[in-house]
Amino acid sequence: MEMTLCFPLLLLICSLSTAQHQTESDNEMIPRGKQAESQGREATNVSDRQQTCTQDIHAVLREMSALLAEQRVEMRHLQRENEALLKELELQKTEVERLKTESERQKTELQAQAAELITVKARSNVTEHQVEALMTDGEVKRVAFSASLLASGEGTVGPFNTDISLVFRYVLTNIGNAYNPNTGFFTAPVRGAYHFELHIGADGHASHASGAVLYKNGGRVIIAYEHQPSHFGKSSNGATLLLEVGDVVHLRLWANRRIFDNENHHSTFSGHLLFTM
Repeated sequence: MEMTLCFPLLLLICSLSTAQHQTESDNEMIPRGKQAESQGREATNVSDRQQTCTQDIHAVLREMSALLAEQRVEMRHLQRENEALLKELELQKTEVERLKTESERQKTELQAQAAELITVKARSNVTEHQVEALMTDGEVKRVAFSASLLASGEGTVGPFNTDISLVFRYVLTNIGNAYNPNTGFFTAPVRGAYHFELHIGADGHASHASGAVLYKNGGRVIIAYEHQPSHFGKSSNGATLLLEVGDVVHLRLWANRRIFDNENHHSTFSGHLLFTM
């Protein structure tokens, strides 16, 4: 803008300087005889040139005024555009801040939801394990068995010179499968109180009585004993035991004793879980 204003002034100064220089040159070249006439004409010429110069100056000033007015208008237009751009930038900055805040909020919500999901999943796993434990505990609590000595027919077992383990092969009930009909052993599946009963059939004999012993982990607990020289007799006993998981309970035939059974199942071994501990 400064170059636009200075250029017309430079032209005006150059024009005035050239006119003055031309006048001086003309004065030097005119003879003295004609100087008066020449001065008269020069005065007229100078007046004309001054008038023309004044007009030129006015024209330049008007042009400069027009240019200044245009530049003021353009400056106001540019200023309004800059203000509009600044407002737009402020709006964009505000929107960016809002989006950033919204993003942080959503991130926080997602983190909270993830933490809640982990908590819910953990609770679900705990609940699932509790259900499984309850189901398992419920299944374990259903423990009961009863078995007769002979799988079929009628007969007497014994006597022997030493105690032998009795295997009750005819299974009447075996809920929980804690009793093994192949070994005659009952194995506790859970810690708790168990009740056991033993019944032995005694076929009368003068020399050999009938007797069976209940053992827990190899230790003698109770005995059922009957001795009569003739006819049929019977003996029973029972006990409630606190067993740990894996404890074993079974019956042994006492040495030099005998035990009778038939299809009526006189000799039986039974037990069941009363409650867990």
